[in-house]
Amino acid sequence: MMPSLDTFPVPLIHINETNSTNNYLQSLCSEQKVEELTVIVADFQTSGRGQRGNSWESDPGKNLLFSTVIFPEFLEARRQFLISQIISLAIKEELDTYTSDISIKWPNDIYWKEKKICGMLIENDLMGRNINQSIAGIGININQEIFHSSAPNPVSLLQITGEEHDLFKILKNIMLRIQSYYSLLKKGETTSIACQYGESLFRREGMHQYKDANGEFLARIVCVEPEGRLILEDEKLTKRGYMFKEVEYLLK
Repeated sequence: MMPSLDTFPVPLIHINETNSTNNYLQSLCSEQKVEELTVIVADFQTSGRGQRGNSWESDPGKNLLFSTVIFPEFLEARRQFLISQIISLAIKEELDTYTSDISIKWPNDIYWKEKKICGMLIENDLMGRNINQSIAGIGININQEIFHSSAPNPVSLLQITGEEHDLFKILKNIMLRIQSYYSLLKKGETTSIACQYGESLFRREGMHQYKDANGEFLARIVCVEPEGRLILEDEKLTKRGYMFKEVEYLLK
Protein backbone atom coordinates (compact mmCIF):
# COMPACT_ATOMS: atom_id res chain seq x y z
CA MET A 1 0.00 0.00 0.00
CA MET A 2 1.62 3.23 -1.20
CA PRO A 3 -0.91 6.03 -0.70
CA SER A 4 -0.66 9.38 -2.44
CA LEU A 5 -0.17 12.04 0.23
CA ASP A 6 -1.61 14.73 -2.06
CA THR A 7 -5.08 13.17 -2.10
CA PHE A 8 -5.28 12.21 1.57
CA PRO A 9 -7.56 14.45 3.68
CA VAL A 10 -5.32 14.59 6.78
CA PRO A 11 -1.55 14.31 7.48
CA LEU A 12 -0.42 10.72 6.82
CA ILE A 13 2.72 8.86 7.83
CA HIS A 14 3.14 5.44 6.21
CA ILE A 15 5.60 2.99 7.78
CA ASN A 16 6.49 -0.58 6.92
CA GLU A 17 6.60 -1.99 10.43
CA THR A 18 6.22 -0.92 14.06
CA ASN A 19 5.51 -2.62 17.37
CA SER A 20 2.31 -0.56 17.68
CA THR A 21 0.95 2.41 15.72
CA ASN A 22 -0.44 3.78 19.00
CA ASN A 23 3.02 3.72 20.57
CA TYR A 24 4.54 5.31 17.47
CA LEU A 25 2.00 8.14 17.46
CA GLN A 26 2.25 8.59 21.24
CA SER A 27 6.02 9.07 20.93
CA LEU A 28 5.61 11.47 18.02
CA CYS A 29 3.13 13.60 20.01
CA SER A 30 5.52 13.78 22.96
CA GLU A 31 8.42 14.87 20.73
CA GLN A 32 6.78 17.48 18.49
CA LYS A 33 3.57 19.33 17.66
CA VAL A 34 1.31 16.97 15.71
CA GLU A 35 -1.63 18.14 13.64
CA GLU A 36 -5.05 16.90 14.70
CA LEU A 37 -6.25 13.73 12.91
CA THR A 38 -2.72 12.84 11.79
CA VAL A 39 -2.66 9.16 10.77
CA ILE A 40 0.10 6.60 11.26
CA VAL A 41 -0.52 3.56 9.06
CA ALA A 42 1.68 0.45 9.13
CA ASP A 43 1.94 -2.52 6.79
CA PHE A 44 2.73 -4.73 9.79
CA GLN A 45 2.51 -4.50 13.58
CA THR A 46 4.62 -6.74 15.77
CA SER A 47 2.53 -6.27 18.92
CA GLY A 48 -0.80 -4.60 18.23
CA ARG A 49 -2.98 -4.46 21.34
CA GLY A 50 -6.72 -4.68 21.94
CA GLN A 51 -9.06 -3.67 24.74
CA ARG A 52 -8.48 -6.80 26.82
CA GLY A 53 -4.77 -6.99 26.17
CA ASN A 54 -5.35 -9.29 23.19
CA SER A 55 -2.92 -9.23 20.29
CA TRP A 56 -4.18 -8.52 16.76
CA GLU A 57 -3.32 -11.02 14.03
CA SER A 58 -2.54 -9.55 10.63
CA ASP A 59 -0.57 -10.75 7.60
CA PRO A 60 1.82 -8.03 6.32
CA GLY A 61 0.20 -5.58 3.90
CA LYS A 62 -3.19 -7.28 3.98
CA ASN A 63 -5.15 -5.23 6.50
CA LEU A 64 -5.56 -1.70 7.81
CA LEU A 65 -3.46 -1.05 10.93
CA PHE A 66 -3.51 2.61 11.84
CA SER A 67 -3.75 5.19 14.60
CA THR A 68 -5.07 8.73 14.64
CA VAL A 69 -4.99 11.52 17.22
CA ILE A 70 -7.35 14.28 18.31
CA PHE A 71 -6.99 16.97 20.97
CA PRO A 72 -10.57 17.37 22.28
CA GLU A 73 -9.84 19.79 25.10
CA PHE A 74 -13.50 20.91 24.98
CA LEU A 75 -14.67 17.43 26.04
CA GLU A 76 -15.11 16.48 29.69
CA ALA A 77 -13.41 13.23 30.72
CA ARG A 78 -16.76 11.77 31.82
CA ARG A 79 -17.95 12.08 28.18
CA GLN A 80 -14.94 10.30 26.68
CA PHE A 81 -17.17 7.49 25.38
CA LEU A 82 -18.28 9.88 22.62
CA ILE A 83 -14.84 9.46 21.03
CA SER A 84 -15.37 5.71 20.92
CA GLN A 85 -18.83 6.25 19.40
CA ILE A 86 -17.75 8.56 16.56
CA ILE A 87 -14.84 6.35 15.51
CA SER A 88 -16.95 3.18 15.66
CA LEU A 89 -19.68 4.83 13.59
CA ALA A 90 -17.21 6.09 10.97
CA ILE A 91 -15.78 2.59 10.45
CA LYS A 92 -19.17 0.87 10.50
CA GLU A 93 -20.60 3.26 7.94
CA GLU A 94 -17.65 2.80 5.58
CA LEU A 95 -17.90 -1.00 5.83
CA ASP A 96 -21.66 -0.68 5.21
CA THR A 97 -20.81 0.44 1.67
CA TYR A 98 -19.27 -2.99 0.97
CA THR A 99 -21.63 -5.40 2.74
CA SER A 100 -24.72 -5.65 4.91
CA ASP A 101 -24.92 -6.98 8.51
CA ILE A 102 -22.23 -4.67 9.95
CA SER A 103 -22.81 -3.63 13.57
CA ILE A 104 -20.99 -2.21 16.60
CA LYS A 105 -20.48 -4.65 19.46
CA TRP A 106 -20.39 -2.57 22.65
CA PRO A 107 -18.17 -0.81 23.40
CA ASN A 108 -16.34 -0.52 20.05
CA ASP A 109 -15.69 -3.77 18.19
CA ILE A 110 -17.08 -3.88 14.66
CA TYR A 111 -18.86 -7.09 13.70
CA TRP A 112 -20.15 -8.72 10.54
CA LYS A 113 -22.94 -11.01 11.66
CA GLU A 114 -21.35 -12.95 14.58
CA LYS A 115 -17.74 -12.37 13.50
CA LYS A 116 -15.25 -9.62 14.36
CA ILE A 117 -13.89 -7.56 11.48
CA CYS A 118 -12.42 -4.64 13.45
CA GLY A 119 -11.07 -3.87 16.89
CA MET A 120 -9.69 -0.70 18.44
CA LEU A 121 -7.87 0.64 21.46
CA ILE A 122 -8.51 4.25 22.49
CA GLU A 123 -6.05 5.84 24.91
CA ASN A 124 -7.01 9.16 26.48
CA ASP A 125 -4.74 11.61 28.30
CA LEU A 126 -6.55 13.84 30.77
CA MET A 127 -5.87 17.43 31.74
CA GLY A 128 -7.92 18.33 34.80
CA ARG A 129 -11.54 17.42 34.06
CA ASN A 130 -11.09 17.41 30.30
CA ILE A 131 -9.38 15.30 27.65
CA ASN A 132 -6.06 16.68 26.46
CA GLN A 133 -5.28 14.03 23.84
CA SER A 134 -6.93 10.92 22.47
CA ILE A 135 -5.17 8.32 20.33
CA ALA A 136 -7.22 5.62 18.63
CA GLY A 137 -5.47 2.53 17.34
CA ILE A 138 -7.55 0.58 14.84
CA GLY A 139 -7.17 -2.78 13.13
CA ILE A 140 -9.55 -3.72 10.31
CA ASN A 141 -9.39 -7.09 8.55
CA ILE A 142 -9.56 -6.27 4.85
CA ASN A 143 -7.66 -8.64 2.55
CA GLN A 144 -6.55 -11.48 4.83
CA GLU A 145 -7.49 -14.88 3.40
CA ILE A 146 -6.84 -17.16 6.39
CA PHE A 147 -6.56 -16.52 10.14
CA HIS A 148 -4.13 -18.79 11.96
CA SER A 149 -4.38 -17.63 15.58
CA SER A 150 -6.71 -18.90 18.29
CA ALA A 151 -8.88 -15.76 18.07
CA PRO A 152 -12.42 -17.15 18.24
CA ASN A 153 -14.26 -15.35 15.43
CA PRO A 154 -12.21 -13.20 13.01
CA VAL A 155 -13.41 -12.38 9.51
CA SER A 156 -12.08 -10.16 6.71
CA LEU A 157 -13.82 -8.10 4.06
CA LEU A 158 -12.25 -10.35 1.43
CA GLN A 159 -13.80 -13.42 3.07
CA ILE A 160 -17.20 -11.69 3.14
CA THR A 161 -17.20 -10.29 -0.41
CA GLY A 162 -14.90 -12.73 -2.23
CA GLU A 163 -12.67 -9.96 -3.61
CA GLU A 164 -9.68 -7.83 -2.62
CA HIS A 165 -10.12 -4.18 -1.72
CA ASP A 166 -8.07 -0.99 -1.94
CA LEU A 167 -6.71 -0.35 1.56
CA PHE A 168 -5.89 3.29 0.89
CA LYS A 169 -9.36 4.06 -0.46
CA ILE A 170 -11.01 2.56 2.63
CA LEU A 171 -8.63 4.39 4.98
CA LYS A 172 -9.21 7.70 3.19
CA ASN A 173 -12.99 7.34 3.42
CA ILE A 174 -12.86 6.33 7.08
CA MET A 175 -10.83 9.44 7.90
CA LEU A 176 -13.30 11.64 6.00
CA ARG A 177 -16.09 10.10 8.07
CA ILE A 178 -14.16 10.56 11.33
CA GLN A 179 -13.56 14.21 10.35
CA SER A 180 -17.29 14.67 9.78
CA TYR A 181 -18.32 13.06 13.07
CA TYR A 182 -15.63 14.98 14.96
CA SER A 183 -17.08 18.22 13.57
CA LEU A 184 -20.50 17.19 14.95
CA LEU A 185 -18.89 16.48 18.33
CA LYS A 186 -17.25 19.91 18.37
CA LYS A 187 -20.65 21.48 17.67
CA GLY A 188 -22.11 19.63 20.66
CA GLU A 189 -24.44 17.44 18.60
CA THR A 190 -24.05 14.55 21.01
CA THR A 191 -27.68 13.38 20.93
CA SER A 192 -27.55 12.52 17.24
CA ILE A 193 -24.23 10.69 17.73
CA ALA A 194 -25.67 8.64 20.62
CA CYS A 195 -28.82 7.82 18.62
CA GLN A 196 -26.81 6.65 15.60
CA TYR A 197 -24.65 4.52 17.89
CA GLY A 198 -27.69 2.96 19.59
CA GLU A 199 -29.24 2.07 16.24
CA SER A 200 -25.98 0.44 15.11
CA LEU A 201 -25.50 -1.90 18.06
CA PHE A 202 -24.80 -5.62 17.67
CA ARG A 203 -27.76 -7.62 19.02
CA ARG A 204 -29.76 -4.46 19.64
CA GLU A 205 -32.98 -6.45 19.30
CA GLY A 206 -34.12 -9.60 21.07
CA MET A 207 -32.87 -11.64 24.03
CA HIS A 208 -29.29 -12.93 23.97
CA GLN A 209 -26.85 -14.77 26.22
CA TYR A 210 -24.43 -12.78 28.40
CA LYS A 211 -22.06 -13.63 31.22
CA ASP A 212 -21.01 -11.56 34.22
CA ALA A 213 -19.24 -12.27 37.53
CA ASN A 214 -22.31 -14.19 38.74
CA GLY A 215 -22.68 -16.43 35.70
CA GLU A 216 -24.65 -16.67 32.46
CA PHE A 217 -28.00 -14.99 31.85
CA LEU A 218 -30.41 -14.04 29.08
CA ALA A 219 -31.07 -10.34 28.47
CA ARG A 220 -31.86 -7.62 25.97
CA ILE A 221 -30.10 -4.30 25.43
CA VAL A 222 -32.04 -1.35 26.85
CA CYS A 223 -29.56 1.43 26.08
CA VAL A 224 -26.00 2.68 26.45
CA GLU A 225 -25.70 5.58 28.90
CA PRO A 226 -23.65 8.71 28.03
CA GLU A 227 -20.69 7.53 30.14
CA GLY A 228 -20.67 4.25 28.17
CA ARG A 229 -22.48 2.02 30.67
CA LEU A 230 -24.41 -0.81 28.98
CA ILE A 231 -27.91 -1.31 30.41
CA LEU A 232 -29.42 -4.77 29.98
CA GLU A 233 -32.80 -6.15 31.05
CA ASP A 234 -32.95 -9.84 31.98
CA GLU A 235 -35.83 -12.35 31.81
CA LYS A 236 -37.13 -11.18 35.19
CA LEU A 237 -37.28 -7.59 33.82
CA THR A 238 -34.44 -6.62 36.15
CA LYS A 239 -32.17 -3.88 34.82
CA ARG A 240 -28.43 -4.57 34.97
CA GLY A 241 -25.71 -1.96 34.32
CA TYR A 242 -22.16 -2.74 33.20
CA MET A 243 -19.02 -0.76 32.49
CA PHE A 244 -16.33 -2.08 30.15
CA LYS A 245 -15.08 -5.62 30.81
CA GLU A 246 -17.79 -6.27 33.43
CA VAL A 247 -19.97 -8.32 31.08
CA GLU A 248 -19.25 -10.68 28.21
CA TYR A 249 -21.33 -11.46 25.14
CA LEU A 250 -21.66 -15.21 24.62
CA LEU A 251 -21.23 -15.74 20.89
CA LYS A 252 -22.86 -18.45 18.83
